[in-house]
Amino acid sequence: MMVIRPVEPGDLPGLLKLAAETGGGLTSLPVDEATLAARIARSQQSWRGELPKSEQGYVFVLEESESGAVVGICAIEVAVGLNDPWYNYRVGTQVHASKELNVYQALPTLFLSNDHTGSSELCTLFLDPQWRKEGNGYLLSKSRFLFMAAFRERFNEKVVAEMRGVIDEQGYSPFWESLGKRFFAMEFSRADYLCGTGQKAFIAALMPKHPLYIDFLSPEAQA
Repeated sequence: MMVIRPVEPGDLPGLLKLAAETGGGLTSLPVDEATLAARIARSQQSWRGELPKSEQGYVFVLEESESGAVVGICAIEVAVGLNDPWYNYRVGTQVHASKELNVYQALPTLFLSNDHTGSSELCTLFLDPQWRKEGNGYLLSKSRFLFMAAFRERFNEKVVAEMRGVIDEQGYSPFWESLGKRFFAMEFSRADYLCGTGQKAFIAALMPKHPLYIDFLSPEAQA
């Protein structure tokens, strides 16, 4: 039988095993014992009502009851960006026009922002590949919505979900190679690890504040 329950300190080895199976790109599940242990502790403190809303987060695991193995994880952050900035790219439009030349171009842009500050976030969804069957993934994902519906007062009206980007088995990310690497001068795996362990200050320090034209990205990154 498959059981979804709140994470416990004894789940740490199982979470480390899951983190090692992600292949990178799942920022909130780094292969870092201290970070994951702190995440477990924060989840338990959230249940006990010991944290301000800005620090609350709930982590759940999917357990195979016969073996006791932790085969999946999902989580909810109550309010992102209230302690540390939560970054996102906003898709916008920049118009270039000339009546004299009869030219009108509406170009899509990306603008680094903090638009979702204060929103609740669905995050850290990962299921062991061997257990991606019999509706386990659906159960793991939808359980968060059931929890939020049961405890609506704990969460904000706006809910966001950060989708995992495209990354291949070698850790190659088209979007990172086309954009991020030009400003950070590091591999995607390194940047992903730094963000996952709470070291995000370099984003604000190094990323440009002006709009970026999507047409300048590679076709792979745009896709």
